[in-house]
Amino acid sequence: MPPTASALSPGVFVVSLSPVWTMAAFLQTRWYLVRRLTITKGFFVLLFLCVASLVFLSYYVMSFSTPLHTAPPPPALQCSNRQDALPAMNSHVNNAKQLRLDSRVLVLAETLYTSLGQEILVVLEANRFGYKVALAGKSLPSLTHADKGKFGVVVFERLESYLNMDSWNRQLLDKYCRDYDVGIVAFARPDEALYDAQVRDFPLFVHTKLSLRHYEVDAASPVPRVTRAGEVALGPLPSDEWTVFVGNHSTYEPVAWARLNVIGGGSSAVFPVTEDGALVEQRRYAPVMRDCGLFDGVQRVLFGNGLNFWLHKVLLLDALSFLSHGKLSISLDRFVLVDVDDIFVGRPGTRMKRKDVEELLSAQQRIQRIVKNFRFNLGFSGKFFRHGTEEENDGDDALIENRNAFWWFGHSWGHTQAHTIANLTSMIEDMQLNQGFAQLYEIPVNNSYSVAPHHSGVYPVHEELYEAWKSVWHIKVTSTEEYPHLRPARHRRGFIHRDIMVLPRQTCGLFTHTIFINKFPGGREKLDASIQGGDLFQIILYNQISIFMTHLSNYGNDRLGSYTFESVFKFLQCWTNLRLETVPPPKLANIYFGLYPDEKTPIWRNPCDDHRHFEIWSNQKSCERLPQFLVIGPQKTGTTALYTFLAMHPSIVSNFESPSTFEEVQFFNGRNYVRGLDWYMDHFPVPANGTKRLVFEKSANYFDSEEVPERAFALLPRAKLICILINPIRRAYSWYQHMRAHKDPVALQHSFYEVISADDNVRHSVKELKHRSLNPGLYAQHIDRWLSHFDPSQIMVIDGELLRSDPIEVMNSIQDFLEVDQHVDYSKLIKFDKQKGFFCQIVGDDKTKCLGRGKGRLYPEMDSRSQALLKSFYHKPNVALSKLLGRLGLPVPDWLTEELSDWR
Repeated sequence: MPPTASALSPGVFVVSLSPVWTMAAFLQTRWYLVRRLTITKGFFVLLFLCVASLVFLSYYVMSFSTPLHTAPPPPALQCSNRQDALPAMNSHVNNAKQLRLDSRVLVLAETLYTSLGQEILVVLEANRFGYKVALAGKSLPSLTHADKGKFGVVVFERLESYLNMDSWNRQLLDKYCRDYDVGIVAFARPDEALYDAQVRDFPLFVHTKLSLRHYEVDAASPVPRVTRAGEVALGPLPSDEWTVFVGNHSTYEPVAWARLNVIGGGSSAVFPVTEDGALVEQRRYAPVMRDCGLFDGVQRVLFGNGLNFWLHKVLLLDALSFLSHGKLSISLDRFVLVDVDDIFVGRPGTRMKRKDVEELLSAQQRIQRIVKNFRFNLGFSGKFFRHGTEEENDGDDALIENRNAFWWFGHSWGHTQAHTIANLTSMIEDMQLNQGFAQLYEIPVNNSYSVAPHHSGVYPVHEELYEAWKSVWHIKVTSTEEYPHLRPARHRRGFIHRDIMVLPRQTCGLFTHTIFINKFPGGREKLDASIQGGDLFQIILYNQISIFMTHLSNYGNDRLGSYTFESVFKFLQCWTNLRLETVPPPKLANIYFGLYPDEKTPIWRNPCDDHRHFEIWSNQKSCERLPQFLVIGPQKTGTTALYTFLAMHPSIVSNFESPSTFEEVQFFNGRNYVRGLDWYMDHFPVPANGTKRLVFEKSANYFDSEEVPERAFALLPRAKLICILINPIRRAYSWYQHMRAHKDPVALQHSFYEVISADDNVRHSVKELKHRSLNPGLYAQHIDRWLSHFDPSQIMVIDGELLRSDPIEVMNSIQDFLEVDQHVDYSKLIKFDKQKGFFCQIVGDDKTKCLGRGKGRLYPEMDSRSQALLKSFYHKPNVALSKLLGRLGLPVPDWLTEELSDWR
């Protein structure tokens, strides 16, 4: 840029130089002087000019590198405090214990993909309500079971579908609602513009296709519970597809009010005037109406629009609670914890200054008037203390000076991602450095809580992180947004691993780079929309416990962190009856797992199936160590023989043997599962480069376990499964004799008939032996459980009798099923051993190696009473198995055909 001149007085000018031109002038002057001075003097002059140049450049870099920003104004949201509009809080609990109802919702959707139907399901899932989806216009699903109603509320995506039901289904549904005191929620979505049109069969009238404004909740309605009456949502409402209701019977009571939005056009712009000449936009209309049931005995809540207006999502929760008499209610208690990660971390120009720290303290004090016991929870990495500008270093000092005003937790010393540290000793040393920093500056770290940078090592689990946490910090609680996956956020859950409670963490749209309001995606309007009924508001609404992730940089610069949370807490205070509180992390974790005890045991998933998980998983681990197929049992059907035959194949490799369970890993059931994924993977060999070997494991007790199919599918969704079926009568007797051979006292003290005929009054050990003898033989029941997760093409059912008599044919079929690269001729690997009475491995010239003495035992013949009892017991399960195999297109074993033929 060339020099610019400004006239100060006649004949006098001052030249204003840009930084680039000023530097050029300095360089030219320096060269001119050097040429005329002695070498010694020139050296000192040159040194002086170099220093001056650096100072000059530093001035401009520091002056122009970080632009000045004006922090957003403090939240101006104030509640109206119209005490005359506030009723006593509605509890909705009305003999809920006496109701013969399940706490589930029946959703009658137009299709499986319509937007409103999906939004309804999102609300139900986010609040952990059970539900069933059926298509409107089809026959109703079963509504009762054993004189108990299956659903507490019925929701129609469209009111019109309810009104147009055929008479049989309509009468059936209305009778169910009257008999079980079940209510209906419906959303009016007419296709045409209507004025003063009567709803079919009801003394109710509607005006449709309207644009509305100024929405408020009726304080006299008994429906609102979470929703707080007394406020008005000023301005136009989203969409011009609103329906309003006008009742002509005492059964109808408004739940909410709104006015017509004539300004701006829409169909309401030509709405007629009233008889007294007043414009209709000056009157209030009901966009949500309650039907008290006085007309036909069925209570309903009718919505005049979908869920694109945020307040309808809150009122839907209230309607579900009200119509189910409290069985579908959410708690009004909300526990919030706001973490401020990366304290002392951040490049110069993005960190907090002393005034920012003072504002953080002020914001905390203001929030404490809304959120009981609120404190910001600060996570620090001491390595970066005082690594900013002079003002930012002063801000670091201010944080230390006010350390007792906050809660604190340790990040890693160097903000290092845990999965990159494979050595436990290095991990401990890193944490000890941060611990030493905390001790030096007397930082109160006493909440037994920590968060890993970038969530690394929490899930997928990095065992060294958990061990180091317990060793150095005595950690009891952490949090992550990655379990089981980042999205959808409503599915995030908690778990416990190595006695450390892992809580689900939420994001609020503020990340390390979100530091200026004009850089927020979508700007101030988008941020405020999230606060005022949008994503952030809904996170707190739907989750009884919310842990939010924010960063140091969010509280400096434009101070978006303080603005965001103070605003959303105020908005919640204005519009809801939720009770907000902050408690220490250990207490928070105990509350969470008290609410959701079923989440204590994690579900391990394949890190390679989620790119985020793969990125925060150690590169020293490989998914290729996980098995490609499982032999799942059941026990006493020939699984050990099959395991031995498979291990002979050069393209198939088994797991390492266990000291306690021998060839079986038994990971997916029992206590081994909580040991974690690393423990499981250590049971398999590290794949060699360039080899394509199929890895498998055999655990025969997987077959009839209730939890194993879900767990196995979560970790190995593409794995193939092999199960072996023999006559369940023979299997039951073999198990009993197996227990006798292992000196089980119950089996030794009781005959087989006494065990299988025992009633419920016998001692537990006898009932347990009976269960293990009989239950695995309910083959169809257990295979169905596996099929609820795995595709039928992934499951191979082997006839155990054929495996015993002709294993070569069976092994050829298995090779086809597994699609091995190299087919092996098993006639060269195994042959029949006459002395043992079954096939054994060929180990030399005409020599065989057979299974141990415990395999292939000869038992006394089963007594006739036991035979008859079991034939009767297994008849129906065998019929079910025959039908299941036919449905899957699988051959029926000869033993099953014989059993069913003998019964006839």
